[in-house]
Amino acid sequence: MLKTRVLTAVVLLGVFLSAVFALPTEGWVLAVTLTASLAAWEWGGLMAWQRGARIALGAMFAALCFVVWLLEPAALGFGDTFSRQAWPFARWIYWPALVFWVAIVPVWMSRRWRLPASFFGVLIGLLIIFPTWLALIQLRQAGSWVLLAIMAAVWVADIGAYFVGRRFGRRKLAPSISPGKTWEGAFGAAVAVTCYVFALAPKLPAEVNLSPVLLVLVALSMTAVSIMGDLFESLLKRNAGLKDSSSILPGHGGILDRIDSQTSTLPLVALIWLANLSASAA
Repeated sequence: MLKTRVLTAVVLLGVFLSAVFALPTEGWVLAVTLTASLAAWEWGGLMAWQRGARIALGAMFAALCFVVWLLEPAALGFGDTFSRQAWPFARWIYWPALVFWVAIVPVWMSRRWRLPASFFGVLIGLLIIFPTWLALIQLRQAGSWVLLAIMAAVWVADIGAYFVGRRFGRRKLAPSISPGKTWEGAFGAAVAVTCYVFALAPKLPAEVNLSPVLLVLVALSMTAVSIMGDLFESLLKRNAGLKDSSSILPGHGGILDRIDSQTSTLPLVALIWLANLSASAA
Protein backbone atom coordinates (compact mmCIF):
# COMPACT_ATOMS: atom_id res chain seq x y z
CA MET A 1 0.00 0.00 0.00
CA LEU A 2 2.80 2.41 0.91
CA LYS A 3 4.65 1.58 -2.31
CA THR A 4 1.51 2.27 -4.35
CA ARG A 5 0.89 5.53 -2.49
CA VAL A 6 4.45 6.76 -3.04
CA LEU A 7 4.46 5.75 -6.72
CA THR A 8 1.16 7.52 -7.33
CA ALA A 9 2.42 10.63 -5.53
CA VAL A 10 5.57 10.74 -7.68
CA VAL A 11 3.57 10.35 -10.89
CA LEU A 12 1.02 12.97 -9.81
CA LEU A 13 3.73 15.44 -8.90
CA GLY A 14 5.49 14.92 -12.22
CA VAL A 15 2.30 15.33 -14.24
CA PHE A 16 1.22 18.38 -12.24
CA LEU A 17 4.55 20.20 -12.50
CA SER A 18 4.80 19.42 -16.20
CA ALA A 19 1.32 20.80 -16.77
CA VAL A 20 1.87 23.95 -14.69
CA PHE A 21 5.20 24.89 -16.25
CA ALA A 22 5.09 23.45 -19.77
CA LEU A 23 1.55 23.63 -21.10
CA PRO A 24 0.33 26.65 -23.07
CA THR A 25 -2.82 28.37 -21.86
CA GLU A 26 -5.05 26.17 -24.03
CA GLY A 27 -3.46 23.00 -22.69
CA TRP A 28 -3.68 24.20 -19.10
CA VAL A 29 -7.37 25.04 -19.45
CA LEU A 30 -8.01 21.59 -20.93
CA ALA A 31 -6.05 19.87 -18.14
CA VAL A 32 -7.85 21.77 -15.39
CA THR A 33 -11.21 21.15 -17.08
CA LEU A 34 -10.55 17.41 -17.18
CA THR A 35 -9.55 17.42 -13.52
CA ALA A 36 -12.60 19.45 -12.49
CA SER A 37 -14.91 17.21 -14.53
CA LEU A 38 -13.55 14.16 -12.71
CA ALA A 39 -14.14 16.00 -9.43
CA ALA A 40 -17.75 16.62 -10.55
CA TRP A 41 -18.08 12.91 -11.32
CA GLU A 42 -16.89 12.19 -7.78
CA TRP A 43 -19.34 14.75 -6.44
CA GLY A 44 -22.11 12.66 -7.93
CA GLY A 45 -20.81 9.77 -5.83
CA LEU A 46 -21.09 11.89 -2.68
CA MET A 47 -24.75 12.42 -3.63
CA ALA A 48 -25.12 8.63 -4.03
CA TRP A 49 -25.91 8.96 -7.72
CA GLN A 50 -25.60 5.97 -10.00
CA ARG A 51 -22.89 5.55 -12.62
CA GLY A 52 -24.78 7.02 -15.57
CA ALA A 53 -25.91 10.11 -13.67
CA ARG A 54 -22.38 10.69 -12.36
CA ILE A 55 -20.92 10.53 -15.86
CA ALA A 56 -23.59 12.94 -17.08
CA LEU A 57 -22.74 15.35 -14.25
CA GLY A 58 -19.05 15.28 -15.18
CA ALA A 59 -19.90 15.85 -18.85
CA MET A 60 -22.25 18.72 -18.00
CA PHE A 61 -19.54 20.37 -15.94
CA ALA A 62 -17.05 20.05 -18.81
CA ALA A 63 -19.64 21.59 -21.14
CA LEU A 64 -20.08 24.53 -18.74
CA CYS A 65 -16.33 25.12 -18.69
CA PHE A 66 -16.16 25.13 -22.48
CA VAL A 67 -19.07 27.57 -22.66
CA VAL A 68 -17.19 29.94 -20.35
CA TRP A 69 -14.08 29.47 -22.48
CA LEU A 70 -16.11 30.38 -25.58
CA LEU A 71 -17.91 33.39 -24.08
CA GLU A 72 -15.20 34.81 -21.75
CA PRO A 73 -11.80 33.86 -23.21
CA ALA A 74 -10.12 37.08 -22.00
CA ALA A 75 -11.09 36.24 -18.40
CA LEU A 76 -9.20 32.96 -18.76
CA GLY A 77 -6.03 34.60 -20.04
CA PHE A 78 -6.50 34.47 -23.80
CA GLY A 79 -5.47 37.71 -25.49
CA ASP A 80 -3.99 40.76 -23.81
CA THR A 81 -6.99 42.12 -21.86
CA PHE A 82 -6.87 39.79 -18.87
CA SER A 83 -6.21 42.58 -16.35
CA ARG A 84 -9.37 44.39 -17.48
CA GLN A 85 -11.67 41.43 -18.16
CA ALA A 86 -10.85 38.94 -15.40
CA TRP A 87 -12.32 40.72 -12.38
CA PRO A 88 -15.70 41.83 -13.89
CA PHE A 89 -16.43 38.17 -14.66
CA ALA A 90 -14.70 36.45 -11.74
CA ARG A 91 -16.30 38.50 -8.97
CA TRP A 92 -19.65 36.89 -9.76
CA ILE A 93 -18.04 33.51 -9.15
CA TYR A 94 -15.74 34.16 -6.20
CA TRP A 95 -18.01 36.25 -3.98
CA PRO A 96 -20.76 33.58 -3.80
CA ALA A 97 -18.07 30.97 -3.12
CA LEU A 98 -16.63 33.06 -0.28
CA VAL A 99 -20.08 33.57 1.25
CA PHE A 100 -20.66 29.82 1.05
CA TRP A 101 -17.42 28.94 2.85
CA VAL A 102 -17.64 31.67 5.47
CA ALA A 103 -21.37 31.79 6.23
CA ILE A 104 -22.89 28.46 5.22
CA VAL A 105 -20.24 25.77 5.72
CA PRO A 106 -19.74 26.43 9.48
CA VAL A 107 -23.50 26.07 10.03
CA TRP A 108 -23.61 23.02 7.75
CA MET A 109 -20.87 21.30 9.72
CA SER A 110 -22.32 22.19 13.13
CA ARG A 111 -25.66 20.67 12.12
CA ARG A 112 -24.05 17.85 10.13
CA TRP A 113 -26.42 18.19 7.21
CA ARG A 114 -26.35 15.53 4.52
CA LEU A 115 -25.66 16.46 0.92
CA PRO A 116 -29.00 16.28 -0.93
CA ALA A 117 -29.13 14.17 -4.09
CA SER A 118 -30.99 16.88 -5.95
CA PHE A 119 -30.53 20.14 -7.83
CA PHE A 120 -29.48 21.75 -4.54
CA GLY A 121 -26.68 19.21 -4.19
CA VAL A 122 -25.53 19.96 -7.74
CA LEU A 123 -25.59 23.68 -6.94
CA ILE A 124 -23.37 23.14 -3.90
CA GLY A 125 -20.96 21.17 -6.05
CA LEU A 126 -20.94 23.99 -8.57
CA LEU A 127 -20.16 26.51 -5.82
CA ILE A 128 -17.16 24.41 -4.80
CA ILE A 129 -15.69 23.01 -8.01
CA PHE A 130 -16.33 25.79 -10.56
CA PRO A 131 -14.59 28.61 -8.58
CA THR A 132 -11.64 26.25 -8.06
CA TRP A 133 -11.48 25.58 -11.81
CA LEU A 134 -11.53 29.30 -12.53
CA ALA A 135 -8.97 30.14 -9.82
CA LEU A 136 -6.51 27.52 -11.10
CA ILE A 137 -6.70 29.06 -14.57
CA GLN A 138 -6.63 32.71 -13.53
CA LEU A 139 -3.92 32.46 -10.86
CA ARG A 140 -1.58 30.88 -13.41
CA GLN A 141 -1.70 34.22 -15.24
CA ALA A 142 0.32 35.62 -12.33
CA GLY A 143 2.98 33.02 -13.13
CA SER A 144 3.45 29.28 -12.77
CA TRP A 145 5.65 29.75 -9.69
CA VAL A 146 3.02 32.01 -8.13
CA LEU A 147 0.31 29.39 -8.56
CA LEU A 148 2.58 26.71 -7.13
CA ALA A 149 3.47 28.93 -4.16
CA ILE A 150 -0.20 29.61 -3.42
CA MET A 151 -1.09 25.93 -3.54
CA ALA A 152 1.94 25.19 -1.34
CA ALA A 153 0.43 27.36 1.40
CA VAL A 154 -2.17 24.63 1.92
CA TRP A 155 0.56 22.02 2.13
CA VAL A 156 2.41 24.20 4.66
CA ALA A 157 -0.80 24.40 6.72
CA ASP A 158 -1.16 20.60 6.63
CA ILE A 159 2.46 20.10 7.72
CA GLY A 160 2.21 22.67 10.52
CA ALA A 161 -1.06 21.18 11.75
CA TYR A 162 0.32 17.64 11.66
CA PHE A 163 3.51 18.23 13.63
CA VAL A 164 2.09 20.68 16.16
CA GLY A 165 -1.05 18.60 16.60
CA ARG A 166 0.97 15.43 17.05
CA ARG A 167 3.22 17.02 19.68
CA PHE A 168 0.81 19.29 21.55
CA GLY A 169 -2.68 18.30 20.39
CA ARG A 170 -5.17 17.90 23.22
CA ARG A 171 -8.45 19.63 22.34
CA LYS A 172 -10.36 18.09 19.43
CA LEU A 173 -11.35 20.51 16.69
CA ALA A 174 -14.22 18.51 15.20
CA PRO A 175 -14.22 15.05 16.82
CA SER A 176 -17.38 13.83 15.10
CA ILE A 177 -16.03 14.75 11.65
CA SER A 178 -12.24 14.32 11.81
CA PRO A 179 -11.07 12.96 15.19
CA GLY A 180 -7.39 13.54 14.40
CA LYS A 181 -7.62 17.32 14.09
CA THR A 182 -7.00 19.52 17.14
CA TRP A 183 -7.16 23.21 18.00
CA GLU A 184 -3.45 23.11 18.73
CA GLY A 185 -2.83 21.73 15.27
CA ALA A 186 -4.94 24.51 13.75
CA PHE A 187 -2.87 27.06 15.66
CA GLY A 188 0.31 25.43 14.34
CA ALA A 189 -1.09 25.64 10.81
CA ALA A 190 -1.87 29.35 11.26
CA VAL A 191 1.63 30.12 12.51
CA ALA A 192 3.25 28.11 9.72
CA VAL A 193 1.19 29.78 6.98
CA THR A 194 1.78 33.25 8.45
CA CYS A 195 5.55 32.70 8.42
CA TYR A 196 5.31 31.31 4.91
CA VAL A 197 3.30 34.30 3.62
CA PHE A 198 5.73 36.80 5.13
CA ALA A 199 8.66 34.91 3.61
CA LEU A 200 7.00 35.15 0.19
CA ALA A 201 5.81 38.75 0.56
CA PRO A 202 8.87 40.33 -1.14
CA LYS A 203 8.26 38.14 -4.19
CA LEU A 204 4.54 38.87 -4.57
CA PRO A 205 3.38 40.53 -7.83
CA ALA A 206 3.69 44.32 -7.71
CA GLU A 207 -0.08 44.80 -7.89
CA VAL A 208 -0.52 42.86 -4.63
CA ASN A 209 0.36 45.68 -2.27
CA LEU A 210 -0.66 44.45 1.18
CA SER A 211 0.36 45.90 4.54
CA PRO A 212 1.77 43.58 7.24
CA VAL A 213 -1.60 43.59 9.01
CA LEU A 214 -3.38 42.57 5.82
CA LEU A 215 -0.78 39.88 5.18
CA VAL A 216 -1.53 38.39 8.60
CA LEU A 217 -5.26 38.53 7.90
CA VAL A 218 -4.76 36.87 4.54
CA ALA A 219 -2.62 34.13 6.12
CA LEU A 220 -5.16 33.48 8.88
CA SER A 221 -8.03 33.50 6.38
CA MET A 222 -6.22 31.03 4.12
CA THR A 223 -5.58 28.75 7.08
CA ALA A 224 -9.18 28.91 8.29
CA VAL A 225 -10.77 28.23 4.91
CA SER A 226 -8.26 25.46 4.10
CA ILE A 227 -9.23 23.66 7.31
CA MET A 228 -12.92 24.16 6.50
CA GLY A 229 -12.41 22.71 3.03
CA ASP A 230 -10.80 19.62 4.51
CA LEU A 231 -13.43 19.18 7.23
CA PHE A 232 -16.34 19.80 4.89
CA GLU A 233 -15.33 17.06 2.47
CA SER A 234 -14.66 14.74 5.41
CA LEU A 235 -18.20 15.36 6.64
CA LEU A 236 -19.71 14.70 3.22
CA LYS A 237 -17.78 11.43 2.88
CA ARG A 238 -18.72 10.36 6.39
CA ASN A 239 -22.40 11.06 5.72
CA ALA A 240 -22.21 9.16 2.42
CA GLY A 241 -20.47 6.20 4.08
CA LEU A 242 -17.35 6.63 1.93
CA LYS A 243 -13.69 6.47 2.92
CA ASP A 244 -12.55 8.28 -0.23
CA SER A 245 -14.30 10.33 -2.90
CA SER A 246 -13.25 7.67 -5.44
CA SER A 247 -10.42 5.22 -6.13
CA ILE A 248 -9.17 6.98 -9.25
CA LEU A 249 -5.77 7.72 -7.64
CA PRO A 250 -4.33 4.45 -6.25
CA GLY A 251 -3.37 4.87 -2.62
CA HIS A 252 -4.68 8.44 -2.51
CA GLY A 253 -8.42 8.12 -3.11
CA GLY A 254 -9.93 10.63 -5.50
CA ILE A 255 -9.46 14.08 -6.96
CA LEU A 256 -11.59 15.72 -4.25
CA ASP A 257 -9.49 14.03 -1.57
CA ARG A 258 -6.40 15.75 -2.96
CA ILE A 259 -7.91 19.20 -3.55
CA ASP A 260 -10.38 19.49 -0.66
CA SER A 261 -8.48 22.34 1.03
CA GLN A 262 -7.61 23.93 -2.30
CA THR A 263 -11.30 24.27 -3.20
CA SER A 264 -11.81 26.73 -0.37
CA THR A 265 -8.40 28.45 -0.51
CA LEU A 266 -7.72 29.12 -4.19
CA PRO A 267 -10.91 31.14 -4.86
CA LEU A 268 -10.18 33.32 -1.82
CA VAL A 269 -6.65 34.10 -3.02
CA ALA A 270 -7.85 34.69 -6.58
CA LEU A 271 -10.49 37.10 -5.29
CA ILE A 272 -7.91 39.12 -3.33
CA TRP A 273 -5.44 39.16 -6.22
CA LEU A 274 -7.93 40.14 -8.92
CA ALA A 275 -9.52 42.83 -6.73
CA ASN A 276 -6.06 44.35 -6.26
CA LEU A 277 -5.28 43.95 -9.95
CA SER A 278 -8.51 45.70 -10.91
CA ALA A 279 -7.89 48.54 -8.45
CA SER A 280 -4.34 49.01 -9.79
CA ALA A 281 -5.57 49.12 -13.39
CA ALA A 282 -8.33 51.62 -12.61
